[in-house]
Formats: sequence, C-alpha cells, structure tokens
Amino acid sequence: MPDIPVKDSTPLSRRAFAAAGAAFLIVPRYVLGGQGHVAPSDKITMASIGLGRQGQAITMELLARPDVQIVAVCDCNRAAMNYVEYSPNALLTSARELLGDGYQNWGQDLASPGSAQLTHEFKTSLGMGGREPAKRLVEAYYGSRNPAGSYKGCGIFADYRELLANQKDLDAVYIATPDHWHAPISIAAMNQHKHVLCQKPMTHSISEARRVAQLARETKVATSITVNNPSTPSTQLISEWLSGGAIGPVREVHNWSSRPFWPQGVERPVEVQAVPDGLNWDLWLGPAPERPFNNAYLPFVWRGWVDFGCGSFGDMGCYSFAGIFKILGLTPPTSVEASSSESYAETFPKASIVHLNFPARSSGPPVQMSWYDGGLRPPRPAGLSPKDQSLFKGGEDGEGILYVGDKGFLLADFNGGNPRVYPASDKYKAPPRQHGPHSDEAIDQWVAACKGGPPSLASFETQCPVTEAFLLGCMAQRFPGELLEWDESNMRITSSEKANALVTPTYRSPYAV
Repeated sequence: MPDIPVKDSTPLSRRAFAAAGAAFLIVPRYVLGGQGHVAPSDKITMASIGLGRQGQAITMELLARPDVQIVAVCDCNRAAMNYVEYSPNALLTSARELLGDGYQNWGQDLASPGSAQLTHEFKTSLGMGGREPAKRLVEAYYGSRNPAGSYKGCGIFADYRELLANQKDLDAVYIATPDHWHAPISIAAMNQHKHVLCQKPMTHSISEARRVAQLARETKVATSITVNNPSTPSTQLISEWLSGGAIGPVREVHNWSSRPFWPQGVERPVEVQAVPDGLNWDLWLGPAPERPFNNAYLPFVWRGWVDFGCGSFGDMGCYSFAGIFKILGLTPPTSVEASSSESYAETFPKASIVHLNFPARSSGPPVQMSWYDGGLRPPRPAGLSPKDQSLFKGGEDGEGILYVGDKGFLLADFNGGNPRVYPASDKYKAPPRQHGPHSDEAIDQWVAACKGGPPSLASFETQCPVTEAFLLGCMAQRFPGELLEWDESNMRITSSEKANALVTPTYRSPYAV
C-alpha cells in the first residue's frame, strides 16, 4: 500500500458525519428477521465496482442480504489507506460487526492510520479502500458462513470492461465510482443486460442522463440510484399535507446545505506527483481530460472538480430534489441562474445561490426553487419556534428545506424529515419519529425489481428529470450571473453556446461509449 502522510487520529468533530457513518452499523430489518436458506438460483449475483467508502458501505449491506451474492469486486486502485471515513475506523468497525462473533480483531492491518485536514473546517479519519481489501472482506464474510470455514470465490478486477467480459455468472452491478464514470459503466452493463444499482448522482451530464434512462427503458433491466427520498414516510406525509392545502399553492421552495466539506474554489495544482503504487491513474481518469496525477483529485475530494464530480449541489441536491420532485410533480426547469463566490474554471465555487424556475403543472402554479450551499441560507421566515431557528444557523445542523405557499410555509430537515407547518395547526402534526432497524428503500425496491417486481421509485427513468434539474443548477454555478434558458424538448441551452457545450461533453478516447 502507498505511504500516506497523516496526522494524529482524532474523532470527527461534525455530528452529522459521525451519524452518517453510524447508520451503516445498524443491522438491516431483514437480518433481524432471520435468514432462511435461499437457493442459489434465487440469488442475484453481483459485482461491486468502485470500492471507496460508499462502495464498501453498500457492499457490506448487500453482503448481508440472503438473496444477493457478491461474486466479484472491481477498482482501478489495488489498495490504499487514505479513504475518507465519517468517524474513526468506521469502515473496519462496520466490517467486523458484519462478520460477527470471532471477528472482533479481523483486519488489524486495515486499521485507520490517522486523520487528514481536508479543509479549514473538516478533519476526517482515514481508512481502507480498493479492490484487495474488498475481496478480503467478501471472502471473509462468506467464509464465516461456510461450514468449511473458508471461501475463495470472489473475482477481482482492475477494469470494469474485463469484469463484464469475464465474469459470466453476473446478474447485476453496483457502481460507486467517481461521478464521471457512472454513465459509461452503467451503459456498458445495461448493454450486456445487467441490472444496475448506482450511487448518486445518476450521471455527470444531462445527455448522459437521457441516454441511460433511454437504455434502461429499452433493455428493461432493473435500475436504481441509492436515494431513498421518493419512498420515505416524510415525503409521503409532506405530499399529503401540501395536496390537502396545508399552506395553499406552493410557489417557492428553498433548500440549503452546509456542504461542501471538501475543497472547492481552487485552481488546478501545478505540482506533478508520483502515481501511488497500485493505482491505474489513466483508468481512474477514464473519459475525463488527461492531466498529471496529484493528490488534490482523490480520493473523496474529486467531488469539487468539474471534470470528475458535481460539487456540493450534485452531491446533495440529488437527495433533496428527488423528494421535492415526487411531492410537487415537477418537470425540468425552464431556466436557471446562479450567483456565487469567486469563480474558478475547474472547480465549483465555495458558496453559491442557484435559482431554478419550474413551469406550472396541472397540480399547481409555477415554482421557483432556490438552492444555497457553502454556508449561505435563505432569509428566515417570521414566527419560527426557537427549536427551528437552528436550521438557519451555520454549522453541522444548518441544513433544511422550506416550502412557501399562499397561506403559510412548511419547514423540514434537509431531506424532508420532521416536517412542521406554520401557522401551526393540530391538523398537521407529524407523528413521532420511529427508531428502528436501518433499511434502504431504494435498494429494497431495486432487489425486488431484479426479481420481476415493479421498478424502483429511484429508477433511472424516474430520476432522469431530477438529475437534469440539478445538473442544470451545477452548470449555472459555472456561469454565475448568466440566465441559462433550457429547451427541454431539444435538450439545448438556448441562451449560451458555452453552457450548451457542457450538455453533451466529449469523452477521452479510448473511454468513449
């Protein structure tokens, strides 16, 4: 493994990140309910592609499912210990809890080497990642359930093309690579009639979103991104309240995030660094423009670079927007515009406000949605309870969503949780929060769809217009002060040729699909 400079390990200071990491330590409902024997013919055989933090966390959840069999892992990085964790040793702790009794000391060599200060405010624990640690975990898990006490059946690949060509017993793939790889790998897998579960955002560009949605429709494979918002009780409750006239017709939505926690608003580094041992840098770049290696690009921090990620808007907007679209029945916006902190050519801004204008629907009038990130917030409405004031402050809890109607407003946590109506009414009281085993509705629905059930509410087809909307917002962040007018039918920005060129980006050969 490569030598990685680290600092003394300290607990992560942000409760939100610690809580996110802890969520993966909770045993899913179907495990608590007991694992009956599932015949091999009834299992979905899967490969995990991209084994960073998110890749490993969901792979662990998939391993625990009795009707899923992980048969291969794939990553262009052999192994490293510099992947971001949301609390010290979170990944290793999750792995040991998944393995169960007798594995409390498993993977001692995979323990966190320390921490790193990614930004002025964000210090993170570092942990394991790459294809070799993932293979070890998969084989340890199935070996722990094997009467013989061992298992050696997990394929291992550096290149997804070799995986798809050689792993013949494959039904599906889970994709957790950087954003710029989501569409090419999804397209390649669907062309081979593999079901696809993909990390958010669904794609890196609007044309990719249209293409993967069309291919999913044509191939009839099961697809989903790992976003639960369309299916949550909070989304259903807000939808019922708003359709029932709780605040009157909704004309504005405000959604704000404390992200980014990674560097944005920076120039390309001039230093050329040595590629770490075990990393295929050319394959990591893939369809993105070629450049020399530098640790400023990976892991985790790629989110802030326009060639690899979608910034804080694309990283978080795909969650909240999926719920908003479901609640309000939105279609893509007709125009977007942004104001931001200092603009940089290759990274998203540190802070921005983006306005998206949505047309009227049969269920309601036009809606203007405003997105805020980097510590910016909308004006707080009058009459808030002291408890709700915290959503408009900075820091770890300062994220939320606000629906504004003709008769009042509805305030909720960032993803719609804990909704409350102003002026207060006994008719609109959210039930107490349910505290129970963790479950991912999107993955539950996707697994059922793989077996012939209905499509996931987070399928590629359903999430295409959602993706289109926040990607237009990401585009506006790169052209602050310009009004980008969107012709949905012709998939074209009519007001800016420079912006329109980003709708269908050029892939670097030989990675075009």
